[in-house]
Amino acid sequence: MEPALIGTRLASAAIGPLLRKLLAGDGPGAGLTGADRPVRLASLLSFRGEKRTLTEKDVRKLAATLVARTCEGPGGAPFPADETEAVTDALAANLLALGDLDMDDVQAVHLGHRALARRLRATAPAPDGLAADSVLYLDTATEWACRHILEFFTRRPSFVARTLVEQTRGQAELAAKLDTVAAANPGPLAEDAAFERRYLAHLAKKHGHLTIYGIDLRDSAEEWPLDVAYLSLEAAARPEDPDHDRAPQEYPSLRADLAPAAHDRILLRGQAGSGKTTLVQWLTVSACATPPAEGMDHLHGRVPFVLPLRTLTRHGERLPDAERFLPAAGCPLTPPDGWTDRVLAAGRGLVLVDGIDEIPEAERGRARDWLRGLLAAYEGGNRWLVTSRPTAVRDDWLARDGFTELTLSPMTPAEVATFVRRWHRAAGPAAAPYEQPLLDSLRTTEHVAQLATNPLMCGLICALHHDRRGYLPRGRKPLYDAALSLLLARRDRERGMGAPYGVDLDETPQIQLVQRLAYWLALNDRFVMDRAHAKSLVAEALPAMGLTAHTPDQVFTHLLHRSGLLREPTADTVDFVHRTFQDHLAAKALVDHWDIGVLVRHATDDRWEDVIRMAVGHARPREAAEILRELLAAADAAGDRRTRLRLTLLTATALDHATEVAPEIRKEITRRTGEVIPPRTPDEARELAAAGRIVLELLPGPDGLDEHIAEAVVTAATHISSDASLPFLARYAEHPSLRVRAQLMWGWRRFEAREYADAVIARLAPTGLRYQALDEVRADELMRLDPAPERLEIGSSVSAARTAALLTRCDPVELELHGEGTRRAPLAFSSLSRLRSLRLPEATSWRVADLPAGAPLGDLFVLSWPEDGLSGLARHSGLTDLWGMPSSPVPAGLWEDLASLPALRTLGIDIEWLDHCPEELRLTGVQHVSCRAVGRPLARLERLARVFPRLQILVITPHPGGTLDFSGFSALSELEVITVMGTRHHVTGTEHLPPGLRFRA
Repeated sequence: MEPALIGTRLASAAIGPLLRKLLAGDGPGAGLTGADRPVRLASLLSFRGEKRTLTEKDVRKLAATLVARTCEGPGGAPFPADETEAVTDALAANLLALGDLDMDDVQAVHLGHRALARRLRATAPAPDGLAADSVLYLDTATEWACRHILEFFTRRPSFVARTLVEQTRGQAELAAKLDTVAAANPGPLAEDAAFERRYLAHLAKKHGHLTIYGIDLRDSAEEWPLDVAYLSLEAAARPEDPDHDRAPQEYPSLRADLAPAAHDRILLRGQAGSGKTTLVQWLTVSACATPPAEGMDHLHGRVPFVLPLRTLTRHGERLPDAERFLPAAGCPLTPPDGWTDRVLAAGRGLVLVDGIDEIPEAERGRARDWLRGLLAAYEGGNRWLVTSRPTAVRDDWLARDGFTELTLSPMTPAEVATFVRRWHRAAGPAAAPYEQPLLDSLRTTEHVAQLATNPLMCGLICALHHDRRGYLPRGRKPLYDAALSLLLARRDRERGMGAPYGVDLDETPQIQLVQRLAYWLALNDRFVMDRAHAKSLVAEALPAMGLTAHTPDQVFTHLLHRSGLLREPTADTVDFVHRTFQDHLAAKALVDHWDIGVLVRHATDDRWEDVIRMAVGHARPREAAEILRELLAAADAAGDRRTRLRLTLLTATALDHATEVAPEIRKEITRRTGEVIPPRTPDEARELAAAGRIVLELLPGPDGLDEHIAEAVVTAATHISSDASLPFLARYAEHPSLRVRAQLMWGWRRFEAREYADAVIARLAPTGLRYQALDEVRADELMRLDPAPERLEIGSSVSAARTAALLTRCDPVELELHGEGTRRAPLAFSSLSRLRSLRLPEATSWRVADLPAGAPLGDLFVLSWPEDGLSGLARHSGLTDLWGMPSSPVPAGLWEDLASLPALRTLGIDIEWLDHCPEELRLTGVQHVSCRAVGRPLARLERLARVFPRLQILVITPHPGGTLDFSGFSALSELEVITVMGTRHHVTGTEHLPPGLRFRA
């Protein structure tokens, strides 16, 4: 690394306060010599004299911090990694040599920082055997330390005024010379930093607003600022995910925007309109923000790359390599050569691949190969998020590449209520009278509540409820029809817009024209089309529709800018503002053309599921019956249970959209659905729930079912948000299985709080069950029921007062606390007397000092370092398990603090921590280690064996493609089990492992 780059990092504002610790304050002895007598240098140091505040060990820690700060950011470490400790020792020796110089402060300032650095190096012991890069770094670091120290001298009140002026002038001249050198030799760093500022500002502006469909009323904005509009949704981990060792539904959901703090690689599934793309926007804007939004510190310093696949592959192009990310995504800025490569190589990237489901199924394998190539080229440190509809790719599609699978959960009643309130505030005063009636309807009208499951549908419901003076159509098709009428025919008229493009079209011809575009996109498996081709489709249709009074350009421009349905993702392309509108219109066009064969041929294609359902809704009774019969025939011809289940459930869910169907068809579909009941797995259960209330009549009761089938049945029922589910679920409330009861507890979020509490929660056996108070209403209900659970989870939306009341009432043995960790209700939290297990599963602020001192705390799971350091954990002498702490930066004294925990038996670490572990330190009590991010460096595994000599169980999560060498483990005589997570890694040295050891990979 160039000296200029090292100097840039050491010159930052964060380094000065660290070096200031070397100097004593201006107390007695610092200014008593008078204005004419300079102060001797040794008397100014905080590690010399009788009243010293730093020891030599402290100075070494300070040097270690300086070295660590230098290694942060792009470019990596400026010296070999295995010489980190030697470099730290040499830098500490140079700093300690300040106390051995025979000079005063005036002489030191006059000498200048370079000459002073030379004197320090000459006084300190010479470093032995360092590489050339290490010596160069040490020289540069010492010079910059001296520059800071001399600057401190010039600011001392006791410094002679004349000398102060002269030396300040000298410092200014020196700084000017250094700036001249830096300007003449900027290198890639300065250019990269300047471009990065422009790029982040561009992303923040581009993605900083969110269109909420339905905000199209007079005197209301069509877009909200994202930080006001964004609604944080929950994402559930797959039950099979190896990171989760508890019952699947017992493990809580995770805030979707906090998932990148816990997982490097995420495959996020979600239904249409569930908020996947909005989450991508939020993560992008959060990474660009300075300072970061509350709770989003884990993205600070990361550079987002937003890669919408529908845009990248609109013409069938090859997916871009890293250097073409920006132009392929339509970014107008031109980065410096190699900039993207440097960002990703430094591990600072946030790569957001949006919409695997929006490319044809035949191209998804190619997209995965492209993604794997990027992962192999840029292995460490970057964060990766891939989004998809739930059934677009199979369950293990990215499992071998180390991706954690999460699924966006449907909006809970509390989230729906929050959205409705925000919508009405944004819509202006005219919408205010309709807010409470809609909230009442969502609680009491089943068909309305069933539709309000994601942000898109909520926005349409709010707009139509206002537009129709409190009346809402029943079902999805009437809802979309009403929404199209509002967007196409009424929006401009109600805003008094007139005809800004010289075109005044009725609703029907506009629908016919946009249908043609949707029809072409569906038949060609595309979601984006060339602007020129879209214009030609409109031009071809105008004569047949008798619309010759306007030119094709006028009509197309009107549709593009005033329909509210189309947009231009780039200057030469057109797409629909949301996939759901395209599916609705394509379905109508397919029915109008009676392309039933096209529908059935695509029945197993996940991208056509909504099109087929909506087609049944658009069809007349005889047409709908024919489509449904053809779907059943396709299910009969399916060769495997999964495809047969999927087609049967597609038919059942399509039936719910039909206006009228013959009784024998309805009866046959019900019989076929019963053949795939009960479900065998949670995945089957969730698919089955999509069929709606019809499933409740077919699901069996609890008698005679084994634990896993009973759990799957309850999973299906809890995903059917209907009042009819309550009596069915109540039959399972007294089931002895913890997994079943945990699923029933999870289901509370999907139903009205009090009704579900009385029917189900009040009857659950509390043994082993973790109770969940995820919001204010459920917290109140839990206090009303007064079960006093030993295991408790409190959501981030529960107020501090309610949190305190719950903690005081329950005094739990195990606690999971979301939000601001120990700062939520400090008095009640600190008074807990029985707490044995604490989980803080979000990267939020917390303090060791706030932990209950008298509690028998044994298990601690946290995702952020405490504000007051780990040293206070020594008070909790019974702590046996410590998990989840972040990878970096590693706090000074970490290993010494861990060594102070006498009962520690289980520890989760990052492999990089071992670089900071003193050679002589051993944790002889630790028997179970879970080690993250083991990459290519092999020596660290040997150090792992040395630091934990009595290791019995080792779980390793390697970087994909990493190499694991166990040849240094022969001395671990007590080692019993090694488990290696993931599939893409190379293992050597297993012949040196102790005999009888179980090795699982």
